[in-house]
Amino acid sequence: MDELICPVEGGGTPPTYAHAGDAGADLYSAVDDTLPPRGRKLIPTGVRLALPENHVGLVWPRSGLAVKQGIDTGAGVIDSGYRGEIKILLFNHTDEPHPIKKGDRIAQLLIQKVERVRFTPVDELPPAQRGDGGFGSTGQ
Repeated sequence: MDELICPVEGGGTPPTYAHAGDAGADLYSAVDDTLPPRGRKLIPTGVRLALPENHVGLVWPRSGLAVKQGIDTGAGVIDSGYRGEIKILLFNHTDEPHPIKKGDRIAQLLIQKVERVRFTPVDELPPAQRGDGGFGSTGQ
């Protein structure tokens, strides 16, 4: 897929790639707003997408916002059948309000192919080397 239909409304900005080879395209705020300390808010982008069948849009945090300013994202799956405005759920993990200006890069969007599978109930799973070892099972 080389092109994706992307209407932009309400002063939004289409997603853009900052560098050749980037996996994630930047998503921009369409509004001025403020994230409250230790709070969350849904921020509109003004962007809608027409993802092809068997594709998904995944919303991820921007690493600079996450590391330097404590701003994270949530609820990040955009199904191919969804045609509404993309809104970004932002979390402020700090004790200070975080201003957002219209046009700020607030998240990144990855478009990926997906496979649909048929889930088959069974009584047991086949054995595997890892078994049921979960978090921390391989050491530090």
